[in-house]
Amino acid sequence: MDRILSPHSPEAAAHNHLQENWFSWDLDSINESLVSNCSSYSAFDRYISGADLYILPNTQAELENLLKSYAYDAIHNAIATSRSSLQPGGYSRVCTLAEKSIRDILESNDNVNFLLGLHRHDNKNQSNGHDRKSTQRISTK
Repeated sequence: MDRILSPHSPEAAAHNHLQENWFSWDLDSINESLVSNCSSYSAFDRYISGADLYILPNTQAELENLLKSYAYDAIHNAIATSRSSLQPGGYSRVCTLAEKSIRDILESNDNVNFLLGLHRHDNKNQSNGHDRKSTQRISTK
């Protein structure tokens, strides 16, 4: 994760803050910036883990859309567990901030190429093994 987001980035700081203060982060009101940065961090973390990655993105647009989807999931989870509600228009602002964070991170360094290639090796090995098995003859006697 440090390759994409430094431990001192706003996203990592928000993630750490919510992890350490999960019991009181939402007492007064929901901090939109905190939720958006944490959701962006969670999106990259989820993608890097590859736990539920079934179709690999092939382009930057596909990668960005997948990361946005992951961020929206994290936003919904934060809102669902919160004891406070968002201010009017807050959901749109949180989503917009998370999307901007994702775009900024993707446009930094060589992050797009790194992330697109991250799971390719695993997928190639799985498909090669599958191809070999599918061409074997099966005896019916």
